[in-house]
Amino acid sequence: MSSYMPTLKQLQYLVALKEHGHFGRAAEATFVTQSTLSAGIRELESLIGVTLVERTRRIVRFTALGNRIVEKAHRVLREAEELAALAQASGSPLVGELRMSVIPTIAPFLLPRLLPRLRAERPSLQLYLREETSHAALDSLRHGHADCVLLALPFPCGDVETEVLFPDPLLVAFPKGDPRDPPAQISPDMIDGNRLLLLEDGHCLKDHALAACNRAELRNESRITGTSLHTLVQMVDNGLGLTLLPEMAIQGGILTNTQIVTRPIRSSIAHRDIALVWRRNSPRETDFRLMADILRTAATQQKDAVAA
Repeated sequence: MSSYMPTLKQLQYLVALKEHGHFGRAAEATFVTQSTLSAGIRELESLIGVTLVERTRRIVRFTALGNRIVEKAHRVLREAEELAALAQASGSPLVGELRMSVIPTIAPFLLPRLLPRLRAERPSLQLYLREETSHAALDSLRHGHADCVLLALPFPCGDVETEVLFPDPLLVAFPKGDPRDPPAQISPDMIDGNRLLLLEDGHCLKDHALAACNRAELRNESRITGTSLHTLVQMVDNGLGLTLLPEMAIQGGILTNTQIVTRPIRSSIAHRDIALVWRRNSPRETDFRLMADILRTAATQQKDAVAA
């Protein structure tokens, strides 16, 4: 057995360099100087006797063995974090640090209701939020950068624990006074694919919207995409077409100061399911179940406030 074992700090430096592809940015991400990070990786290479990173003036290139060690390092760092979480979980629930990734079509609409409640009820909780698309958020979860992810299903999440919080209906949004103003409910075959505005690829809401329409050809017919729900709303308000919006966003005030009206879709699948996911066998499962209850209550309060 080797007498030398890599330190967690050295593995953190190596993983950061792989993720950022640049010594300066990796150093910033790990809160050390560039020289400290570089020296730590060189020491790791020297003591295990292999080159992990090929350095040139412009390019940082990992060797084949370096890539394999990075994958192992991700698992080691995640296990180390879960070791600390195991001790933390033995105390009071929802205390200390918790890192949550949230997708952009949820974060601005649910979190404003959630955060004041958490501050009041869980003053010892330090919640760090990161807004990411579903793919990026799940990568953060797998690599240990996030403890849990708030996203919308259906979505391929892999080997995770999931708690569905509530359904979020999708509604058709179009300009007020549109001569093609649809009836109280819209059937999927009434949606004009040439006028349909969708989010760009990478946002799971695009797939949820197309699934709600239940018309595969709309993926090719829709020619205009937006980078965010707010962008889509502005385009619809300016008469450029129609879109599908989640009820959560509407209740969160996304249509304030617009001339946009909405109609429900006559379909049993015209909704997405909001869910909290975390790594399977996480020692903080009790924390995540409790967080799910708090999120569910926050959403109910928002719906009740709108109804009142």
